[in-house]
Amino acid sequence: MLCVSLLVVSLDNTILNVALPTIVRDLHASTSELQWIVDSYVVVFAGFLLTLGSLGDRIGRRRVFLGGLAVFAAGSAVSAFCTTSGSLIAARAVMGVGGAAIMPSTLSILINLFPEPAERERAIGIWSGTTGLGVAIGPVAGGWLLAHYWWGSVFLVNVPIALAGLVLGTAVLPSSKDPASKAPDPAGAVMSTAGMAVLLWGVIEAPTRSWSSPVVLGAIAAGLAVLAGFVLFERASSHPMLELSFFSSRRFSASMGAMALVIFALMGSLFVLTQYLQFSLGYSALQTGLRIAPIACILLVAAPLSMVAVRRVGTKPVVFTGMTMIAAGLFLASRVSVHGSYADVLPGFVLMGLGTGLAFAPCTDSVMGSLPLEKAGVGAATNSAALQTGAALGVALLGSLLNTRYQSRLAPVLAPHHVPKPLLDLITGSLGAALAVAGHLGGRLGAALAAVARQAFVSGLDLALLAGAAVVAAGAVVAVLLIPNRAPAPPVPAQRPRTPLPGRDGTGLTPPPPAGKAGRGSRSSAPRRGRSRSQPR
Repeated sequence: MLCVSLLVVSLDNTILNVALPTIVRDLHASTSELQWIVDSYVVVFAGFLLTLGSLGDRIGRRRVFLGGLAVFAAGSAVSAFCTTSGSLIAARAVMGVGGAAIMPSTLSILINLFPEPAERERAIGIWSGTTGLGVAIGPVAGGWLLAHYWWGSVFLVNVPIALAGLVLGTAVLPSSKDPASKAPDPAGAVMSTAGMAVLLWGVIEAPTRSWSSPVVLGAIAAGLAVLAGFVLFERASSHPMLELSFFSSRRFSASMGAMALVIFALMGSLFVLTQYLQFSLGYSALQTGLRIAPIACILLVAAPLSMVAVRRVGTKPVVFTGMTMIAAGLFLASRVSVHGSYADVLPGFVLMGLGTGLAFAPCTDSVMGSLPLEKAGVGAATNSAALQTGAALGVALLGSLLNTRYQSRLAPVLAPHHVPKPLLDLITGSLGAALAVAGHLGGRLGAALAAVARQAFVSGLDLALLAGAAVVAAGAVVAVLLIPNRAPAPPVPAQRPRTPLPGRDGTGLTPPPPAGKAGRGSRSSAPRRGRSRSQPR
């Protein structure tokens, strides 16, 4: 039940992408509005994670989880029937609040349900596979729904699942919270929410406005400044929302950084490769989703199996192998050409799915296994915040590299033709828009424009994926240096020396009473269940 609820939240990160062209036609959304229909969910989701994760520790994780499902269902229902871009952006933001309550709650509840290490490892393997599965099958689910229903169906499908989760959660989930929770920390909540939201806003806007834009630089600087103030405030607070001592553990910090890089690569590569499959290879939304499905299928199998490998060889080699596979997959995918085919990117998809499955679950287990159970809520929220930040950076950085190379290759070709600025902005804005203009022009001129635009796009794609491969490869080296191979052994409590009990045989043990006679104070001569009367106490 926890994983199905998590699947819906993870799925919503990517399911909307294939519906964007239809939303443009029906709601007449501008490019900026279209971007914020997608990003309002991500920004609010990331902004509220720490606040709602900490709230779960204080008032009860089941309560926050069920509240998040109710908010998510309401936001999804409203989104499905929106008639304007502004109302859809607002409804998506409401969904982000619900998602921020659901995702860390699923992990913190799971940790408390399975505190025994071996069970926890298996459960986290399944949880991690579900997270990656939701991201990867979003385009498949979205494409299938759009092939049969209207665009609102990509939101409406969430409602019955969320309502079923409410009913089942009330019936089967135990209640848990931090028994030593302190007073609320409203100032910390406001600072963490505002800092994360402003920082991610700047990162998400960077590919559109450019990284040198004063607005982007100002937003990123302001977000970092607020988060720095949050850290200083929490350090001085007597009742902090986030225990900064968590980060002194190499196991916690290094694993979280590695996990952020894994999701950075997955989300960034899906963002650019989805466009390649649709615009360069000509697949429909559903066909594109089905061709991304191997990543999801392999990831779903590899994530639980990765914990078996961890028990045999340790965390370090498994995470290093997984991140190396991701880097190799990105490198192979960067070798595609304008005249390539799906067979050229499939090996890269296989390696990315396998590598993500191998690295993701052990990193999550290391992060959560380094925290006390009573802090599982805020720990899971910190983990989820790292995931969302990594995902946003992956899309923003790889997308920005792609766009920069695409525009730099097109500009010299178009300059001699004195193309009107509005049309030039349209052509250089995206490959999809350039192909639409080429189709409208037709003839040799249209074909030439389409060919140049595709070449420029593939050049940008190759650059973006190579950069992603380099980042993940460097992260793999850092991970193998910093992540402990095994969890530290729990301290062994000092045992007090036992004084031998007096016995007639001089051994300190009292022999059993003769058969048929009960011991002193006994009501029956039958031995007690679970221990022989002849065994020492």
